[in-house]
Amino acid sequence: MNIRTQKDAGTVWSLMGRGAVAAAALWLGLFGAPGVGLAQAGAGTGGGLVAGAASSGSAEGLPTADRSVLQWVERMHAAPCQRAYTGTFVVLSASGAMSTSRIWHACDERNRLERVESLNGTSRTVFRRNDEVRTFSPESRTVRTDRRDTGTTFPRVAVVSGTAISQHYAATRLGQDRVAGYLADVVWFKPQDALRFGYRLWSERDTGLVIKLQTVTADGKVLENAAFSELDLRATVQPEQISRLMDTTAGFKEVSAPATRTSAEAEGWVLRQPVPGFVPVSCHQRSMAAADGAGQVLQCLYSDGLASVSLFLEPFDATRHPAQPQATSMGATHLLAQRLNADTWVTAVGEVPLQTLKVFATQFQRVR
Repeated sequence: MNIRTQKDAGTVWSLMGRGAVAAAALWLGLFGAPGVGLAQAGAGTGGGLVAGAASSGSAEGLPTADRSVLQWVERMHAAPCQRAYTGTFVVLSASGAMSTSRIWHACDERNRLERVESLNGTSRTVFRRNDEVRTFSPESRTVRTDRRDTGTTFPRVAVVSGTAISQHYAATRLGQDRVAGYLADVVWFKPQDALRFGYRLWSERDTGLVIKLQTVTADGKVLENAAFSELDLRATVQPEQISRLMDTTAGFKEVSAPATRTSAEAEGWVLRQPVPGFVPVSCHQRSMAAADGAGQVLQCLYSDGLASVSLFLEPFDATRHPAQPQATSMGATHLLAQRLNADTWVTAVGEVPLQTLKVFATQFQRVR
């Protein structure tokens, strides 16, 4: 990847808002190496994976072994508002890159709030209040405000309307394990095709919160490990405290990337053939700052309920965009950038195999 494309990729990474994960999506990590038995699956987890008998304890009253894919996802989606919590979250990619963050999370009747502070690399603090995201950068004394429909910097499962997760993943409970002092159900989400990765997750027994996750290729390679190294599910975190800190911008220069909600069709774009399992979630026309060099960028997000793909379309600029397609990865997230037609440059990003991004890029076309 050349220097110009690196700059463009940096703009896209910032739009994706990924500081620690783990979860684009729908930031959910799971495990799905085909044919892996329980004993094999337990190897290398850092704890003893115990195959326990089916037990109750779900909100639905079902034994854990009998939960369907959708029931597991729904339980994990509701988990973050079961209790306030704080914790230290560590993401380790196969390349050896590591990201560590401190998280404070709380909910009230109307809002889901979190504060995420980076503990290594560039100093920054990210606040989220529902779909509003505010990033404080102490070094530049700037605060950036965005609105995002999905994505977060800690493991959270989102509910995506119109998806059919059970058609594209099979869920198997592998047993129990302990993470950060908490007992968790270990669940294997196995993909049913080559368009998505497998996932393995650790769901805390009482709340359903995802406290550890892995993203794995079809041949069993772990692309990313993410887990709480320390977690307090009895923390006294008040939503109003997080909200007040989020709104305290004195001493920071406020910047934003104005975004207008739209649709791919309204902007003259369609997928010639739907990518199996993926449905449109949102689409925004964004005005980027002059320093980003992109001008107007159309961002369209697609999801299968676990994995997600974002497509960024902008006018082709020979001074910034190379002639050949460019591909790179960051942990489990892959990026493909290429010329789409004579006047358009597309960047596809997602926690999916590179081949899936190629399918999206080749199927996207202008109709007017």
